Amino acid sequence: MISTQQRAALQRQIWQIANDVRGAVDGWDFKQYVLGTLFYRFISENFTSYIEADDNSINYSQLADSVITLEIKDDAIKTKGYFIYPSQLFVNIVKNANTNESLNTDLAKIFAEIEASANGYPSERDIKGLFADFDTTSNRLGNTVKDKNTRLAAVLKGVAGLEFGDFHGSQIDLFGDAYEFLISNYAANAGKSGGEFFTPQHVSKLIAQLAMHKQKNVNKIYDPACGSGSLLLQAKKHFDNHIIEEGFFGQEINHTTYNLARMNMFLHNINYDKFNIQLGNTLIDPHFGNEKPFDAIVSNPPYSVKWIGSDDPTLINDERFAPAGVLAPKSKADFAFVLHALSYLSSKGRAAIVCFPGIFYRSGAEQKIRQYLIDNNYVETIISLAPNLFYGTSIAVTILVLAKNKSDTKTQFIDASNLFKKETNNNILTNDHIEEIMRIFDSKENIDHFAQSIPYEKIVANDYNLSVSSYVETKDNREVININQLNAELDNTVEKINRLRADINSIVAEIEGETV
Repeated sequence: MISTQQRAALQRQIWQIANDVRGAVDGWDFKQYVLGTLFYRFISENFTSYIEADDNSINYSQLADSVITLEIKDDAIKTKGYFIYPSQLFVNIVKNANTNESLNTDLAKIFAEIEASANGYPSERDIKGLFADFDTTSNRLGNTVKDKNTRLAAVLKGVAGLEFGDFHGSQIDLFGDAYEFLISNYAANAGKSGGEFFTPQHVSKLIAQLAMHKQKNVNKIYDPACGSGSLLLQAKKHFDNHIIEEGFFGQEINHTTYNLARMNMFLHNINYDKFNIQLGNTLIDPHFGNEKPFDAIVSNPPYSVKWIGSDDPTLINDERFAPAGVLAPKSKADFAFVLHALSYLSSKGRAAIVCFPGIFYRSGAEQKIRQYLIDNNYVETIISLAPNLFYGTSIAVTILVLAKNKSDTKTQFIDASNLFKKETNNNILTNDHIEEIMRIFDSKENIDHFAQSIPYEKIVANDYNLSVSSYVETKDNREVININQLNAELDNTVEKINRLRADINSIVAEIEGETV
């Protein structure tokens, strides 16, 4: 296993490369080239490892393309989902990158052929368009072909210089770690837009544990607004592979981010037949209706985004929204995502959803949706987190945990707003913080100023207000003052001031007497 120090050094190296090779190009605009190149190297080495199958007599990168039979190609695509000829491998392209005057067009052709290799196979949908954002003709790379090739060669050489070791065991995780490290750094430097596609790993870990808590196995895990797939991948990282039986499912509205998510799955060694990421608007064009229900749902949907809502009269009859009897406001789609997740949730599973705090206390349609959730006993726990945990926003968000198999009608409220560690520009949750939250989530223990399980009747009496602060009293950290001691100190101070004034008056009188 690689050490923590080695991993940290590798991460510093890859971020330095990413910054060095982009030159004057904005990092956010340039991310596709670094991430895409890392992915190109990964699938090349992954495919080579598959073909060679630990047979030292085979060196796939040295073979001629002409020796590859249709049978070999067909079997490989059925297994890996794609095919790469020896001449197309990353290691062979990077050799002559600095002198290849047609590098940009060669890469475009290779990427197109890798994608096309899956046409007509079950993997076609998962492979198609993976390199769509790796535009080798873009002016972002330079104004001339020579400039473009120079920058592309620099990216290839930089990624080639990363020491991942032999392509076995933990080295696969290193590719995935490097990819997520890059994504998180781009997100952190991208302002608001960064937070829209990446959930920090420490928060993702908490959300995954909440959704998977005490489930010996889940049929599949789903994220209806999956971004780059970071939430789904936390479930893989922290739980045994066999626990998630049928794989990883997600939908994403942004095309670039959709491609990042699919690459992220491959880079974490999730084969094409174990994930299904779809492109589209979850609220008005939902996928996976035939795949539900899901035993585990994780999500960090966009906060308070606009949606068509009541402007589409058919939505009130949609099976996801109809049971609540009201649609989420057009200006705030938060509860539309919540109801969508609830509709896709199995009777034994949990959904853990990051939410904007305002939805838990505002009136109108949102109050009616809260009433529906509470009256039907779907809300297990609501957790308020510390501020500044996410990229692009400093707000203190809330996690909503939904379940359809509660053993009582109480709702748990946890105030975790004081659990954080200050780190550079953002706060983080440490492993100890996550363990503390999970312990209380499991026990449902009442702890003053931290956690309370509230009876259904009390929530109804409070007009279905689900704000954590309404039920968990904030600890009074004000200093206790002894009023008698304070009065004595004031009397003593006044006496000192009076003596000082008398001394000053005496000195002044003395001076005035001398000048007469």
